[in-house]
Amino acid sequence: MAEKTNTQGGGTWSADRLPDFGGRTVVVTGANSGIGLTATDALARAGAHVVLAVRDTERGRAAAAAVHGSTEVRRLDLADLASVRSFAEDWQGPLHLLVNNAGVMMLPRQHTKDGFEMQFGTNHLGHFALTNLLLPHITDRVVTVSSGAHRWGGARIDFDDLDLAANYTPQRAYARSKLANLLFTLELQRRLTESGSPVRALAAHPGYAATNLQSHAASPVLRAFMRIGNRFFAQDDRAGALPTLYAATEDLPGASYVGPDGLGEMRGAPTLVGRSRAAGDPLTARRLWRVSEELTGTHFPLAQDEQAGV
Repeated sequence: MAEKTNTQGGGTWSADRLPDFGGRTVVVTGANSGIGLTATDALARAGAHVVLAVRDTERGRAAAAAVHGSTEVRRLDLADLASVRSFAEDWQGPLHLLVNNAGVMMLPRQHTKDGFEMQFGTNHLGHFALTNLLLPHITDRVVTVSSGAHRWGGARIDFDDLDLAANYTPQRAYARSKLANLLFTLELQRRLTESGSPVRALAAHPGYAATNLQSHAASPVLRAFMRIGNRFFAQDDRAGALPTLYAATEDLPGASYVGPDGLGEMRGAPTLVGRSRAAGDPLTARRLWRVSEELTGTHFPLAQDEQAGV
């Protein structure tokens, strides 16, 4: 993998600089393609035992066969809370790192098995439930993959229309789900800190990375535009995975957000990046957490009681 300049600490940063993960276990959701598969391979090469948490286990096994290191494939459908619970209930032993990588992008209106708008339900609620259910096992950190799309159109969480029944567009739904990822990370870190847990929650985004995620966009015109962009402007999935790997291994403060350092954060080396004002609003983050608990039936497991109004 080509080295990338690291503006945070000087010199260069690449997957070759990952620490020794020997004896550590990692879960990567959506690990059978794109930056999820690339991150899986890098972590396995560093010595980790990587669990590929995927909806299609046949595709997952084919992907695992190409990974250089110790792997395991387990079924996880983030659009089905019963599947999320089953995955978590089967988990035994410590989990060093959870990478919430899987996602769907700009789909026509669809709903999860539990009746949630598909992008919000998969990208946010599925990972919200998974993280809370696995948190008693996690020993180091949770990295959630967001996107620069969280800024699109002044994205916000409309608590009166979480299903976007009044004004659904594929772009609006995707932007909102990526905003939710950042708000989730912010509130998760606050709760971890208050509970005295050493676990850290961080977020990352790949910039404009050429993956198959864009191929599911609702509009054929948009799919064609993205194919052109993937070919001529995007960085490859190896470079796109670097922010995730950087967030997963570097000594960064909790709630940090990592992305490329290039123009518009589209490509470049991993570095700390900013976020929209909406993504840094602690009150919205707390409200989203409470609503997400109600919708998923899962709760932060490291503290029994919360102060009124939290």
